[in-house]
Amino acid sequence: MIQPKPNIVHLPVYQPGKPIEEVKRELGLERIVKLASNENPFGCPPAAKAAAMEELANAGLYPDGSAAELRDALAAHLGVDGGQIIFGAGADEVILMIARAYLRPGDETVMARDTFGQYKHNAAVEGAAVVEVPLRDGKHDLQAMLDEVTDKTRVVWICNPNNPTGTIVTHKEVEAFLGRVGEDVLVVLDEAYSEYVMTPDYPDGLSLLRQFPNLVLLRTFSKIYGLASLRIGYGIGHPDVVRAINQVRPPFNTTRVAQKAALAALQDRAFVERCRQLNAEGLQYLAGEFRRLGLPFYPAYGNFIMVDTGRPSADVFAALLRKGYIVRAGHQLGNFPTSIRVTVGSREQNEGFIRALEDVLASLRVNV
Repeated sequence: MIQPKPNIVHLPVYQPGKPIEEVKRELGLERIVKLASNENPFGCPPAAKAAAMEELANAGLYPDGSAAELRDALAAHLGVDGGQIIFGAGADEVILMIARAYLRPGDETVMARDTFGQYKHNAAVEGAAVVEVPLRDGKHDLQAMLDEVTDKTRVVWICNPNNPTGTIVTHKEVEAFLGRVGEDVLVVLDEAYSEYVMTPDYPDGLSLLRQFPNLVLLRTFSKIYGLASLRIGYGIGHPDVVRAINQVRPPFNTTRVAQKAALAALQDRAFVERCRQLNAEGLQYLAGEFRRLGLPFYPAYGNFIMVDTGRPSADVFAALLRKGYIVRAGHQLGNFPTSIRVTVGSREQNEGFIRALEDVLASLRVNV
């Protein structure tokens, strides 16, 4: 049997949130509420759904590999040049392409220890040395990350809001970091949840991009736009950086259906604003309930919140699952053995989750 590259043999396969259908089969439940994958509980804009259905008539035709129509509309929306945008099958694929374009065996890449796992995974695939820096109070410790940058460092990853903790670093903090890191180090600022953030000190990534050509922003249509299953995300960077990433982009990597749906979703600003407001209300409700229950949690700025239950997260996850609620257990996401990460759902879903959580906490022996 032919053997794979030795550096990938021990890499874990990405484990998504448990599928609804699987839970129904395993537990014989009729109603399942999935609060595990940071999906939009309100779906996608109706116009996006209609555009996707209409485009299915062209399923036999290859898509435009450059996604020119969507690229031009998005560039106008963001106020950037079309040559600064690259699309991927979700922001995940843009991460993969950045690693492929910029990391070689022997290079180093710096990231938080507890952050989105695909940075580490793709860097390891390319044979780069991964330098992980512990979070500080659930946030990226940018000074400690800067201290780890050497002449071998090629890429630094900053997830903002951070997945899984939900915390942010501010505009001032990111700007100071960019001003001190070397110009030959690519800094990737992952803003997958940026549309949900409502605090004024959140980084203005586009203005930073005009100052720092070694910056790349990552965004997606999977979250607030509700197109997770269609897999379309994008990166924004200096034209030379985007050109390099494009050289490793697979042909036709985003579908006709995804491109048309994203184009329609982009134009529905009312939908986005409604989701922002409902999410903010959901975060406020969950935070208030966690305070009432005496459960510590990290300040949350995206569409999810991480809370310390004081019980083994695997036990809490399993008990909630039996009640029909799928969350993410902290031990699956990093060094959070008693925490769970919960997606903000609809009001009904949030209230049902809290009732289920109260029952679960009462049934489990406190283990602190």
